[in-house]
Amino acid sequence: MPVTAAETETTVSAECDISDIEVPLSAETVSAAIGQTLDIRAKSAILMEPETGEILYESNSDEKLPPASITKIMSLLLVMEALDRGDFTLETQVSASEHACSMGGSQIWLEPGECMTVNELLKATVIASANDACVALGELVAGSEEGFVALMNERAAELGMTNTTFQNCTGLDAEGHLTSAHDVAIMSCELIKHDLIKNYSTVWMDSLRDGKSELVNTNKLVRFYQGTTGLKTGTTSTAKYCLSASAERDGLQLVAVILAGETSNDRFEGAKKLLDYGFANYSFTKLTAELAETEIEINGGTEKTVAVKAEDTVNILLPKTSKDTVTRTTEWNTDITAPVKKGDVLGYVNVYAGEEQIGRIPITAENGVEKLTIGVTLGWILKGLFKI
Repeated sequence: MPVTAAETETTVSAECDISDIEVPLSAETVSAAIGQTLDIRAKSAILMEPETGEILYESNSDEKLPPASITKIMSLLLVMEALDRGDFTLETQVSASEHACSMGGSQIWLEPGECMTVNELLKATVIASANDACVALGELVAGSEEGFVALMNERAAELGMTNTTFQNCTGLDAEGHLTSAHDVAIMSCELIKHDLIKNYSTVWMDSLRDGKSELVNTNKLVRFYQGTTGLKTGTTSTAKYCLSASAERDGLQLVAVILAGETSNDRFEGAKKLLDYGFANYSFTKLTAELAETEIEINGGTEKTVAVKAEDTVNILLPKTSKDTVTRTTEWNTDITAPVKKGDVLGYVNVYAGEEQIGRIPITAENGVEKLTIGVTLGWILKGLFKI
């Protein structure tokens, strides 16, 4: 009787060649200032801040290129969104189809009819880039890989990924299966909004099938770069060496994308240079209004004042050299007159970096105040008479 993959001890990885996976990244930290060119050995690169979507560095970032397994970032985004909708849970059992098991490439060697939970298939897809596991998840979401790919392209269009066309959900080379570093950054930023993905993308090693199938994450940054939160490697002969890397330090999140590096080391060192550049030069803050007033005068109302609040925050991404130039000014509406409804905007806290306005926070009424009319006044008089 033949022995199946599920019965043997197997090491699964995202790429065929993991010979350098134990080799640390260079210890040198990039000290380039804003505006300087980085030495990145890849056809395309970009560094983006997810909260604002601001591009901090780019090189040829809109060229259409094959993305290899970075494709799975969109696949995973759709799975995360389906989990959020309650379409299924992490414990939902999925039976592997003949089609899913036929993928080849990076895989966990699913057998037709073999059952795994969504949680296990996510482990396999994120950590080991398993094509069979990814297709099984896609079939769970949409019924077929074709239907799932259609959803991937729809979601890409919604996100403004104008250089992207997906032909499959795995990243296996296919004619017309293209994206760009800029588009990869967009979908990566969207994916990391789902904190659940980090339960998988930050894992260095794990296993399936009671330890018989070992999963090794070939994103070296997970092990060797401080603050790494993911995200996905990819390699094919056509796409060459690709990486979408996410990291966070001191409240600043960054996404660095490298497409078509000539070597595995090129993508990791390139992403490291981008992340070093971002962390060295920028800071991120969710700025509050710090409104001095708790109430303001109102004209023609049943009350002389109305309580106010400014609860929103402004996302501030600035060069570290500009951090101390942030100021706030309060701007009130002219002639604030009753009636005022709860939530009405009565003014703004304007936020500046130097002379440039970088945000504004609405100041709203915390309660309603009626207009003072003859009828209201007469009612007060009658109430007073009856009390006597």
